[in-house]
Amino acid sequence: MKRASLMWKAMALASSPKESNPTMAAFPRSLSSMAASIGGLAVFLVIASLLLVSYPIGSTVSGYFYGIDSAGQVDLPIFEGNQSSIDRGHDSDVDVVDKDSSSGSDLKVLISLGGVNNNSVNVSDSQPGSDLQESTTGARKEEEASFKDGSVALSFKENDLDKGSEESSSDAASADSKSGAESDVSAVPSNASKTGSDDPGCDLYRGSWFYDSLGPLYTNNTCPVLTQMQNCQGNGRPDKEYENWRWKPSQCNLPRFDAKKFLELMRGKTIAFIGDSVARNQMESMLCLLWQAKAPKNQGNKKMQRYFFRSTSTMVVRIWSSWLVHQTSEPIDFAPEGVVKLHLDAPDEHFMEFIPSFDVIVLSSGHWFAKQSVYVLNNEIVGGQLWWPDKSRPMKINNIEAFGISVETILTSIASHPNYTGLTILRSYSPDHYEGGAWNTGGSCTGKEKPLAPGELVENSFTDIMHKKQIAGFDRAIKKATDKSKLKLMDITEAFGYRHDGHPGPYRSLDPNKLTKRGPDGKPPPQDCLHWCMPGPVDTWNELVLEIIRREFASSQSSSV
Repeated sequence: MKRASLMWKAMALASSPKESNPTMAAFPRSLSSMAASIGGLAVFLVIASLLLVSYPIGSTVSGYFYGIDSAGQVDLPIFEGNQSSIDRGHDSDVDVVDKDSSSGSDLKVLISLGGVNNNSVNVSDSQPGSDLQESTTGARKEEEASFKDGSVALSFKENDLDKGSEESSSDAASADSKSGAESDVSAVPSNASKTGSDDPGCDLYRGSWFYDSLGPLYTNNTCPVLTQMQNCQGNGRPDKEYENWRWKPSQCNLPRFDAKKFLELMRGKTIAFIGDSVARNQMESMLCLLWQAKAPKNQGNKKMQRYFFRSTSTMVVRIWSSWLVHQTSEPIDFAPEGVVKLHLDAPDEHFMEFIPSFDVIVLSSGHWFAKQSVYVLNNEIVGGQLWWPDKSRPMKINNIEAFGISVETILTSIASHPNYTGLTILRSYSPDHYEGGAWNTGGSCTGKEKPLAPGELVENSFTDIMHKKQIAGFDRAIKKATDKSKLKLMDITEAFGYRHDGHPGPYRSLDPNKLTKRGPDGKPPPQDCLHWCMPGPVDTWNELVLEIIRREFASSQSSSV
C-alpha cells in the first residue's frame, strides 16, 4: 500500500504544470543525451561502413605488404609474342638478329593497372601508384580486353593519368640521379637533318638526352602486350637507369606522353604501324603507354593486329611488311624460284588495300635490305643483296640504293592514293649498336648503362648512308606530292645514335642459363643490339608521334576556320 501511495503521488506531481521536482526534471534531459549519443553512434557506424566498402582493409594491407591492389590486378598469361591470334610467321625471323628466346606461354605476371603520379620526384625504383576512380553512384567505368579466342577476358576500372604530365622538362632534368648520372649527357649538333620537321620554329630532332627521375610511364609488369625479347627487366637485366633518360628538343619542350590526350585526338580514328619488327617494337610501346589509361580489346586477325579502345573508338593497327614494296618468290629471268624478288617500283599490295581506312600511318623499314634479295625495276633484274650469281653481268643497284628507291615508291604510292587523305609519318632509320663487329660477327652492346656523351658518338657508316638514302627518297616523294603537309619525317636517327644503352643485349629471353658475359676467348654472348627495351628509349618515338599529330590536327583546325 505504501508503494502504491508513492506511485500516485509521483503521478500527481508529474501531471501538475505548476510544481517542479528537480529529480523528475532531470529525467527528460537524460533521455535527450542518450538519444543524441545513439544518433551519433549510428552516424559513425554508417560512415565507417562506407569507408570499409570503399577501401577494404584486406586490399590496403595486401597493398602495403605486396605492393598490389586487389581492385586493379589480374592474372594474365603471356603468350609467345603475346599475339597468338596473329600469324607471326614473318616475325620469327626478327630482322638481322638471331632469336633464341624461350616461349613465355606458361609465365604468369601480375598486372597492376595504375595511373602515374608525376608529382613524385623519384619513382625510379617504385611502381606507378594507382589512381582509380569511381563515380558517386558506385558504378564503374570499364573497358574490356580479350585475347585470341576469348579464353582470356579482362575488365579494368578506368584510371586517370595525372594531369601534371606536361611539366617542364627542365624541371625534371634538375632531379638528382641515384647513380650520379649527369642531367644532360648527349646532344645532337646543329647539323642534324631538318628535312620534314613539322614546325620550322622548333626542330623536334635537335636536342639532348636528360635524366628524368620520374621514370617511365609503365613497367614491364603493367603492360600485357610486351614481346618477351624486349622485356629486358623481366629477362634479368640488372640495371634500369636506361629507362629514365628522356629527349629534350633544344628550342621547345616535348611533353611526356599523355594517353588520354592521344585517345581524344584520335577519337574515331585509326593509327597503323606498318613495316618490320622495329615497327612492332614501336606499336607495342604505344599500346603499353595507352594501356595505363584504357584497356583495349584485341580484334586482330591473320592479316593485321588490331586493338580497339572502345571509350574513344580509337584503333591501333600493326601490319607486317619487311620491305614495304611488292615481293615475290616466282622466277624472273635468271633469278630462280625461291629467292625473294623485290619490285622496287611497286608498293606492297598486302597493306595498300587497307590504307583508306587509316587516318595516321607510321612507316618503318630498312634493316631487311641487309638480307638476301633480288632487285627488280620495270620487270628487269637490276641488282641483288647476297645474291648475284653471274659476275659477268653488271649490277646497277646495291641494297643501299634499293632502300632509297623503296622509300620513294611507298611514300609516293600512299600520298597519291585516291582514297587516302590521312597523315603519313616516316620514322627514319633506327640505328643499331653492334660494337666491334656485326650482329653475327661478334658485335656487342653489353654493359652499356647510359647514353653516350657529346664527343663519344662512334660513326656507323652503314647507318649514316642508309639514313642519307632514306632522306633522299623522302625528298623525292615530297616533290611529287600534291599535299606535302600530309607527309612527315620523324628524324630520330642521329638522336638515337647516342642510345647504345637502350637495347636488350644478351637479355633476350627468360632462359636462366643464358650467357650474359663474354667467354674465356673474349667472344660476346648472342645479343640483340637492334631492337629496344620496353620501357625505354622507344617510348620517345610515340611522344614524337603524339606531338606531330597534335600539331597537324591543330594546323588543320586553324586552316578550316
